[in-house]
Amino acid sequence: MSQTEFLPGQRWISNTEVDLGLGVVVESANRRVEINFPAIGEIRTYAIDNAPLSRVCYEADEEIHTDDGRVLRVKERLEHNGCFIYIAVDEDNQEVVLPELNLDSSVHFSKPQERLFAGQIDRHGLYKLRVETLEHRHRIEQSLAYGLMGARVQLLPHQLFIASEVSSRATPRALLADEVGLGKTIEAGMILHQQIMSERASRVLILLPDSLLHQWLVEMHRRFNLTFSLLDQERCEALEESGQENPFESAQLVISPISLMTRDTLRLQQAVDAGWDLMVVDEAHHLGWSREVVSHAYHCVERLADASHGLLLLTATPEQLGPEGHYARLKLLDPQRYPDLDQFLQQEQQYFHLNHIVGSLVEGGAPFLRQDRHTQKELIARLGESAVKKWLDTSEQDQPALLNKMINELVDRQGTGRVLFRNTRKTVKGFPERKFFPYPLVAPNFFPKQDDDLSLEALLHPEKLLGEDWISIDPRVAWLQDWLKQNKRQKVLVICAHAQTASDLDEYLNLRVGIRSTVFHEGMSLVNRDRSAAYFADQELGAQVLICSEIGSEGRNFQFCHHLVLFDLPLSPDLLEQRIGRLDRIGQTQDVHIHLPYYRQSPTEVLMHWYHEGLDAFERVCAVGDALYHRLAQPLNHAMRHPLREKALSELQHETINQRTELESALAEGRDSYWK
Repeated sequence: MSQTEFLPGQRWISNTEVDLGLGVVVESANRRVEINFPAIGEIRTYAIDNAPLSRVCYEADEEIHTDDGRVLRVKERLEHNGCFIYIAVDEDNQEVVLPELNLDSSVHFSKPQERLFAGQIDRHGLYKLRVETLEHRHRIEQSLAYGLMGARVQLLPHQLFIASEVSSRATPRALLADEVGLGKTIEAGMILHQQIMSERASRVLILLPDSLLHQWLVEMHRRFNLTFSLLDQERCEALEESGQENPFESAQLVISPISLMTRDTLRLQQAVDAGWDLMVVDEAHHLGWSREVVSHAYHCVERLADASHGLLLLTATPEQLGPEGHYARLKLLDPQRYPDLDQFLQQEQQYFHLNHIVGSLVEGGAPFLRQDRHTQKELIARLGESAVKKWLDTSEQDQPALLNKMINELVDRQGTGRVLFRNTRKTVKGFPERKFFPYPLVAPNFFPKQDDDLSLEALLHPEKLLGEDWISIDPRVAWLQDWLKQNKRQKVLVICAHAQTASDLDEYLNLRVGIRSTVFHEGMSLVNRDRSAAYFADQELGAQVLICSEIGSEGRNFQFCHHLVLFDLPLSPDLLEQRIGRLDRIGQTQDVHIHLPYYRQSPTEVLMHWYHEGLDAFERVCAVGDALYHRLAQPLNHAMRHPLREKALSELQHETINQRTELESALAEGRDSYWK
């Protein structure tokens, strides 16, 4: 029933605010009507012409509630002076006369049929809009890209491919091992976003080194609209004081430092007890493992991995700790498939042969397989006779799709295709060039050139041998000061090995030279590190130079900067790549200029030549650098201790180039093959 005349005592309900309950007309005058809503104790005033109100009227056989709590069944409805009077019966079948003013004001019309019978009907256009919205939402949810397209990131094919492959699994467990700068964090964020949007995951734990906590917290919110809670020791204690028994059950999305788990067994047990749908571990190459010694961090992650359905491990250097460390990370992901180290090492030797089979199938197709009985038998042994026969009997038009399916099954069963995903720069185009600029300097006269009693660590970091006043006598400092003054408009990232070196350089440039600089090292709090990074990123009023200790080599992104100064060289080729990767990454728009000041006839000069001429590690990514270092560590160390023996260095360079070519060819045919 619908009417536009409002009379005192009538019952009306709001179409837009059904939670107000039943309203009573108080007064109707001057084209306005006042409605009292007793259920919430408020009076609303509406314009009579467009009031969003519907008259409340009950029909025979409907149940009504009285203001004193009784439930009645309507027999008849009468009207007197514009108001309704209900003739009803109670539970004892006694007749009751009830004016509508005595109806229960807290009654809500929440069910569709109740809203319909009460006259709360929207315009047909609004109904069509809701239907079209639901249909459109359904189409979106059926898309293969659902959950992957909403991030505030550049849509790059190599990232979308990995995110789609991993997130399509009910319980994703994978090692994301893209080379430095290709966007592992973005891939992990897209997988998280898709899993949460599709409701496959609701509880997520991200474990990080202390230096990356705030960066991940901001990136997840800014790029993926995922608001995580940061749980460190201080926050956990505060939650416990407020009555929370397990801090890890206080939020669904949690970021926590790995150090919290390794230092406190209670926190580790609480995190395990909380249970997780998906766990992410960044910089997973720090999880040390060998036959003899297993790190505490690995033990902690292993326990948490068992308590989590899904697991993502991120590292740009999957074999930094050697084959044993690589095996250990794969074991975290799938302990059933990787139960034994020796078996894994034996399987790795088969990658070349596996790639040869796949390559032959792609090039030769079914005709090749029919002629090559040996490959046919081997393929049957790996995939089964029915699968091979089905492909051979398939029409030529349908063979490519079936071949692709066979290749995926072959790689999945024989390789690490199920758990390892790795993009390389050879397959991802669009990166700028790297340019290397060495600056030979004359060492101070009293600096020791050859001394077997000194460690290589000291010889590679001259400031340790120059004394407390090293800033004023180290020629590298004078060179850096002059170079920065000549390039005032350039942002410059300086990386050195030690925090004290970074602090001394920052103090000197700021206070004595007047160059705007800031520092970033492990001795600073997380907040102060983030402030330094933000100050450096400011293009107008920010610092010209950011001086980092080795902690700045991992995780941080400074692609807006184009100049990298290596104040010293690390002994690990992978660590050198991590340093360069702070600038040479997705989003870099200009060539990356790498500057190295070094002492002539010093261990650093030998190491520089080995990196540059042997590994070609400055101007391109050397995927086998760490493996070569472990092979050639002894002759390299000998050459660094005797920098004047040019013949020994020349022989080392020649051997390095030969072994690098051999290893890179093996990788191209095996682990890093396009088909793998």
